[in-house]
Amino acid sequence: MNVGVAGQAAGLFAVTNVDDLLILALFFAQGAGRRGAAARVVAGQYLGFLAILAVAAAAAFGASFLPDPVLPYLGLLPLALGLKAAWQAWRNHRDGDEDAPAGDRAGGPKALEVAAVTFANGGDNLGVYVPVFATAGAGAMSVYVAVFLALVGVWCAAGRYFATRPVVARVLGRWGHLLLPFVLIGVGALILVEGGAFGL
Repeated sequence: MNVGVAGQAAGLFAVTNVDDLLILALFFAQGAGRRGAAARVVAGQYLGFLAILAVAAAAAFGASFLPDPVLPYLGLLPLALGLKAAWQAWRNHRDGDEDAPAGDRAGGPKALEVAAVTFANGGDNLGVYVPVFATAGAGAMSVYVAVFLALVGVWCAAGRYFATRPVVARVLGRWGHLLLPFVLIGVGALILVEGGAFGL
């Protein structure tokens, strides 16, 4: 493996995915104490990131599954999931069940929900990955992909680590059911606005 390319890949991954750490920590906190929830978060993160890599690689070789004008509308995915989580938090509050954050009774976050947020949040990554992959060549691109997939695991471990620190866990345990919808809605709105969706 080319060490220089691997280092570039690690730096590129860190820069383009730093915002995922907060979202991952919130997902892990949402699933705290629920059997299989952490595995679903990890599976969803990998599934979403694999979709990003597949689209980026295809576009680098000339295929375009998602035309550029469509990318901003990916913000609708986290926006919809955020609104769903906000609705669930409001229902729990109304029913006097504030100790059951959104998704807890259902076993925490679902893998496809995590994947959808990961993919939508990675729409801006495509703008970076496509030209890098296109100029890197097949050999270097395989190094990028291998490093990225290894670092997805590191990111998941870091997100879970942050979510299980006593101080952070207390805050997320108390406020996570409110923070998750807020963050998802914010991410969705940011993707829509920055991409100029709906003429914004």
